[in-house]
This record gives sequence, C-alpha cells and structure tokens, in this order.
Amino acid sequence: QVQLVESGGGLVQPGGSLRLSCVVSRSISTVYAVGWYRQAPGKERDLVAVLTGIGSSKYADSVKGRFTISRDNAKNTVYLQMNSLKPEDTAVYYCNVVWSKGSNWGQGTQVTVSS
Repeated sequence: QVQLVESGGGLVQPGGSLRLSCVVSRSISTVYAVGWYRQAPGKERDLVAVLTGIGSSKYADSVKGRFTISRDNAKNTVYLQMNSLKPEDTAVYYCNVVWSKGSNWGQGTQVTVSS
C-alpha cells in the first residue's frame, strides 16, 4: 500500500508563507500527476494545484501567482510553496498522486491563516 505523508502545515499570519511537503513511499518518477487539494469546513475538496508527469502545471484561480507546486523525484516528495497567504486559504490540504492504475491520498495537514 502506497503511503503519502504531508507536513508543513500550521498557523500563519496573513501575508505569511508556508511550504507543504508530501513524502511518498514509492518512486514518483513515472506518475501521471501529483497535486494538492484543500477542504475548508463545510465545503467540498477542491483542486489547488496539479503538476503532470510531463511537467505542465495548473492552479486554481484563487492561488495563481501565490502558490507553486514542485516535486523532487530523488526524494519522492511533492511540495507546495504558499506565499502571501490569506485567511480564505485556511483549510486542510491533501496531497494526491495519480498512477496508471489508480490514485492515493495523504491524511491531510491543517493550514490556518489568522492574525
């Protein structure tokens, strides 16, 4: 069973930055895509950013220019750099990896943006 472990969440003031990490228990060098999603209380889980296996990326309009998704194949790790954070970015952030035969999710990490 593939495991994804997220870290890096926490409490940050508006305008601050956080970097989320997602360590995957197997090689991510041949994945179809890696992505970050978030779910705020009472809302559905939404796509934040996705990075395909060929290197193209896509972001939610609400985070464009502020968030950057990246991956380090040597470390089997996916990152989400979040800058200029806003209170509306508060949510549980989930890592997702899509393989040829399915996908896996992490357990989530809480991000709270508040003064």
